[in-house]
Amino acid sequence: MPEVIFTGPAGRIEGRYQPAKEKGAPIAIILHPHPQFGGTMNNQIVYNLYYDFVKRGFSVLRFNFRGVGRSQGAFDHGQGELSDAAAALDWAQAMNPDARACWIAGVSFGAWIGMQLLMRRPEIEGFISIAAMANRYDFSFLAPCPSSGLFVHGSEDRVAPVKDVVSVIEKVKTQKGVKLEHAVVEGANHFFDGRVDELMVAVDEYLDKRLGATEQEA
Repeated sequence: MPEVIFTGPAGRIEGRYQPAKEKGAPIAIILHPHPQFGGTMNNQIVYNLYYDFVKRGFSVLRFNFRGVGRSQGAFDHGQGELSDAAAALDWAQAMNPDARACWIAGVSFGAWIGMQLLMRRPEIEGFISIAAMANRYDFSFLAPCPSSGLFVHGSEDRVAPVKDVVSVIEKVKTQKGVKLEHAVVEGANHFFDGRVDELMVAVDEYLDKRLGATEQEA
């Protein structure tokens, strides 16, 4: 899990990067929760997502948004963080010029940033959005949503209630062939305290369906 430093719009960005063994492997970018509420690239869910994509043969990058850890700059209410995410994808693509595809996975605030990046980058072919804060952030930009993906929520999420996410998903128009799926982890709160294993089961089931079972499970 090599530590990497790359240049973002606000200066240095700190990340962790695991290159794939095979040439042309897809890329995955993992985005962490809200920087002002303790979100970092070492968040437990981010960490689990990172290794989930690593074991599936992706080149995977997770990083700290501006002002977090050793990343330079200051919190920018989403606009700058979206630029950071775009810079991270640019860096990962420069490292993997033969990569054919890209996935994005985000947690809470990171899910909102990830979905905005999805709208701007047509090469992103799949997404995982965990605990998306549809009650606090506007997701109406998904018009239409260009890629299939999975929304996962905890049934006991009081920060971003399930009903708000369901209403967003129902309103989103999709392009032909695009399918949005939704999984609920029973008993889980916004942070999936004590329920991260169940969360990862839901993510794995979806990725198995989209990508095929992992080599370890095959």
